Amino acid sequence: MDMLYASLVQPFAEFEFMRRALIGSLLLSFSSCPVGVFLMLRRMSLAGDAMAHAILPGAAMGFLLFGLQIVPMTIGGLVAGVIAALGAGAVSRLTIQKEDASMAAFYLISLALGVLIVSLKGSSVDLMNVLFGSVLALNDEALALIALIAGVTLASLAVFWRALVAECLDPLFLRSVSRLGPPVHFVFLGLVVLNLVGGFQALGTLLSVGLMMLPAAAARFWTTRVGPMCLVAILVGAASSLSGLLLSYHAALPSGPAIILSAGVIYAVSILAGTRGIVATRARRTSHRTA
Repeated sequence: MDMLYASLVQPFAEFEFMRRALIGSLLLSFSSCPVGVFLMLRRMSLAGDAMAHAILPGAAMGFLLFGLQIVPMTIGGLVAGVIAALGAGAVSRLTIQKEDASMAAFYLISLALGVLIVSLKGSSVDLMNVLFGSVLALNDEALALIALIAGVTLASLAVFWRALVAECLDPLFLRSVSRLGPPVHFVFLGLVVLNLVGGFQALGTLLSVGLMMLPAAAARFWTTRVGPMCLVAILVGAASSLSGLLLSYHAALPSGPAIILSAGVIYAVSILAGTRGIVATRARRTSHRTA
């Protein structure tokens, strides 16, 4: 019993930075995992990754002008993400280029520009902090920002739930019965950018999309209904956050990669053992052939 307490509870009971990291990552799980489910259902998973990199120049400009201050870096990342999303969308609609290609172009330009801006002032340590974040260094401002983003996200999902589900499953039907299609699309893109900015505080620009997409991808192997899929994704995100922080503490590993790798392990288990995974699918095919 003592060993169990020392392994699972003591790190959070003794150290405030561990409690802050747990609270921040759990809030991110509640907020970003449902957004990841809708990204996956819209077949925009890689767009989320591109958007995560698109916020880098804005965050880097905030760092260049004000140092590692949360508010300027957040506002800069938010502005850069919106500009990249609107720019990629405009290129795909006004030219012959598809949205995935224009998004990839904006992503590569943003990544290079962000790294260049950070290198003008900061050291390699600063660059690593911007790219990979530091969930163990979350302060009151960062936690308040993540809590605000989580509240806005959950409220928006509750208000636009039916329209978001309809647009994912049958966008033509939504356009035929309602004018909510375009506004809902832009509201959703705004939620994606907001959650990537929130995740950037803890996991950096390169890993923030991991806590958004890996739990969503794992949940897809357990259920086909959108509501339960969002709940499973949140549970996977929370379990990944807890196990990743404990792994980081006991094995002295970087906390951000440990959280994302924990989510990766759950994703791999879901591929094999999920109710819609490889084993269950093969078992159903065998039973049908036997019948």
